[in-house]
Amino acid sequence: MKNKKEIKKTGNIRALSQHKILIAASTEFVLQGYKGATVQSIADRASLPKANILYYFKNKENIYHAVLEHTLQMWDEGIGDINPEDGPKAAIEKFIEAKVRMSFKHPESSKIYAMEIIQGAQHLKDFARTYQRKWVREKAQLFQQWIDNGEMRDVNPTHLIFLIWSATQHYADFETQILTIMNRADYEDEDVEDVIAFLTDMILRGCGLH
Repeated sequence: MKNKKEIKKTGNIRALSQHKILIAASTEFVLQGYKGATVQSIADRASLPKANILYYFKNKENIYHAVLEHTLQMWDEGIGDINPEDGPKAAIEKFIEAKVRMSFKHPESSKIYAMEIIQGAQHLKDFARTYQRKWVREKAQLFQQWIDNGEMRDVNPTHLIFLIWSATQHYADFETQILTIMNRADYEDEDVEDVIAFLTDMILRGCGLH
């Protein structure tokens, strides 16, 4: 029987291997799409035997689901919760900063999510109909409460959330287009702060919160 130290070590190895697989899979799904990516190509990119990939995830569909779940969990944790006591200005600033940082740090995750939605959200329909719809409805109601209290301009709360999503994820989803237009090979560290400052200023002004 394994002792606690051995169990912990095994758990760490498993977690590290799964993380490595998900990173490799994210890249493959972005480059090849769901249909084009294969378990073997993911294994090659992760520098692991194909058998190891199948041991953890059984098949390509399970890997894809895990990548999507990891993306959604990461966004959830990054944004955290928006509370009434935060007030609209602090809530919008927090929302924008979290989404911009994730777009720059994990562009593959955003691209995979965008591709999934464009292709009809076959693997995310339940999520979109339940959790995501509920999340948007709750946050829209909170923004409406601030509007009714005269704490911010009367804007459509749902469209405000859509605007923040689209503006922040644009830098990940259209990375190639942006870098080509800017004649750059890659984003630089100061770009993150510049984008956060620009979007925050523009959106706060539109909400009468500047």
